[in-house]
Amino acid sequence: MTASPGAGVQAVRAYLRSRARTPTTLMDRYVSVFSLLLLIAVAGKPLSDVLAALAIPGDPARMGAGMALLALALAGALGAARNAGPVLLSGADASWLLLSPLSRRHVLGRTARLLFGIAAVAGVVLGVGLLAVLGAPDQLVWRVLGALVVGVAAAVGGMALAVLGQASSSWRLWLSGAIAVLLVLAVVAVTGQLRTVLAIAAAAPLSALAAAVSGAAVVSGLLVRQAWVSLERIPTRTLVASSTRAGHVAGAAVSLDPGALTWIAEDNHWRARKLASRRWPSLPAPFALAWQDWRRLARRRGRLVGVAATAALPAVLAQAGGSPVALGVAVFGGALAVASISTSGARRDADNPALARLIGVGHRRALAARAVLPGFLAGAWAALALTGLALGPGLGVGAWWLFGPLAAPALAAAALRMARRAPVDHSMPVIDTPQGPIPTGPLFWAATGPDLALLGCLPAAALASQPTALAPFLVAQGVVSAVVLAGFVWRTRTSSVRK
Repeated sequence: MTASPGAGVQAVRAYLRSRARTPTTLMDRYVSVFSLLLLIAVAGKPLSDVLAALAIPGDPARMGAGMALLALALAGALGAARNAGPVLLSGADASWLLLSPLSRRHVLGRTARLLFGIAAVAGVVLGVGLLAVLGAPDQLVWRVLGALVVGVAAAVGGMALAVLGQASSSWRLWLSGAIAVLLVLAVVAVTGQLRTVLAIAAAAPLSALAAAVSGAAVVSGLLVRQAWVSLERIPTRTLVASSTRAGHVAGAAVSLDPGALTWIAEDNHWRARKLASRRWPSLPAPFALAWQDWRRLARRRGRLVGVAATAALPAVLAQAGGSPVALGVAVFGGALAVASISTSGARRDADNPALARLIGVGHRRALAARAVLPGFLAGAWAALALTGLALGPGLGVGAWWLFGPLAAPALAAAALRMARRAPVDHSMPVIDTPQGPIPTGPLFWAATGPDLALLGCLPAAALASQPTALAPFLVAQGVVSAVVLAGFVWRTRTSSVRK
């Protein structure tokens, strides 16, 4: 192992593979290659049809919204990569190989190559989205290749920037700056200030396209080279922390218990923080119990700002040409997601019913008190989102925003039901369909909560037809929403909590 660092790592990994219980055989490699070729054959025709359908000029009225969505998607991917690590190892490698005298760059090389491969695939999707926004008025093949290269360069360069941010605090500032620039670009694009620039880019000659593609590829290549060199400088504690988080996520994925991910994220956030103690307010017993959810949310002001900013996404989707069904799902699905960020108290009560009984507050009264905050958040967010739609091309002028507060009780009941649901039951039967077997355990787990939201927001389906008389639908929405929340609280029993 002293002759070559790379050879040392290869020798160690070869030894570990030889000692494994089930070593990789020739048949395993054959199955992997055959599956890859089959995937390419199956996805090739639909992908070619999609690219051929894009051989039209882009709509100038929708270019800004489409570019904003692409910028938000790339910013979200960079933020996720920054929070995930992104370079990490398995638990065994982090415990043994990372602390060994082997070259760290070669130990982390496999993970780095995997990350850049994932970024390349994401870049292809980003390139297709860019082509869908700008269109291809002529020279379809060259414009497709240019869009794909730009998308791959942006995704791979962003991943390299995330790797550099893991190794150096100065590069981490550059990564944060890149995310901020993408967010500003999204805001400017939505306002229509980039319409002329996007129209010029859509009709750019091939010489300008080649120059832009070459510049993007060169910058991405330089970032990748710098990131590969920086693998040697990533601190051990950072790699161990990232590997531990990855192990928890992998455990939750293997057991198909996505609810465990919320516990991991919340515990990691509060573990290293010192909080000042304050006097508990004089409130009635149920509301005093629910006050902890309000305090917890108030201590995360950045999350509140981000949640308020996401209320503009349905309007951006409408400007990009989203269908009425997609807009309704975006509004009420987003409101349900916003409501679920304030249900950690109900989730802890469900996980530890003995402690909840010691508090001395009935579970129905406690649940009703805990429904106030998620209802307030969901109603306010949906009202803002519907107001943005009413100001844009999505809805006509009217009191559409009232559907948000009126649907808030049903959304709060759905969020509390999601918080109290049990882990996935893998003993449930599997349904055989022409598309393959479908396990009913994860299916029922995913439907627990959204089913109440769908039932309670049925009167809001008027958003699709846009009726002129809103009063009957608003009254029906308020009644149905209140009935759903009251029924959920009444039927809840201590025996139905999570085990």
